[in-house]
Amino acid sequence: DEIVAGGNSLVLRCFGLVLASLAAWYMGYLLAVHVPQNTVSLAALQDIGKKPVLRAPAPKRHKCDHWSPCSPGNFAYRILSGGAKQRSAKICFEDELLISEENGNTGSGINIAVVDCKNVLCVPGITRRVIDSTDHSGEMMDFIKSAPEGTLLLMATYDDGSTKLKNDVKKLVEELGSKEIKNIKFRSSWVFIGAKGFKLPDNIQKEKINHSDNKKNRYNGWPAEIQIEGCIPRNLI
Repeated sequence: DEIVAGGNSLVLRCFGLVLASLAAWYMGYLLAVHVPQNTVSLAALQDIGKKPVLRAPAPKRHKCDHWSPCSPGNFAYRILSGGAKQRSAKICFEDELLISEENGNTGSGINIAVVDCKNVLCVPGITRRVIDSTDHSGEMMDFIKSAPEGTLLLMATYDDGSTKLKNDVKKLVEELGSKEIKNIKFRSSWVFIGAKGFKLPDNIQKEKINHSDNKKNRYNGWPAEIQIEGCIPRNLI
């Protein structure tokens, strides 16, 4: 009797194991048939435990491509000299390109933009390209003299701005606050902002110069381009 009972117990265990296997297979079959194909994959489940990847937001663009914005109540400006003959001069004021290759109003010599600040809004006014030659040196003088009181004059060289530039023009630019115009040489990169009829703050960038040096030139025969930028208070006048 004990042998018979033991045999029956073994049969029952085997039968139970078979039933459990069949039930597991059937449940797997049902899941495969009824679960949608776009369920979470194993790789996605593994990614749940990973730390999220933090992506820095795209940097915000500021007026005239400043690295940081001007505070309220200030005008933004940026003056970039030309580099050799490949890179033209650029003059930007309050995010408006006054002088640029895109505008088609830049050229070899000293490029000048005038901004009218008499109405406190500093609205871009006359813009002019001046080519430095014996003939145009006089034109440059007349142009600067004709700029009314209460205006900003922004200047940048492209290619060469010194050849045949007359001393009386240099003196006129000096009167606007330039300290380097008298030192400008053949193919020097030079940028400047001056005011007519009012004084600019001492703590802003007003002028920069870079002379041609065959040992240091970035381009073949020309120095690297240079730039100045800053913020001008609206209440200067």
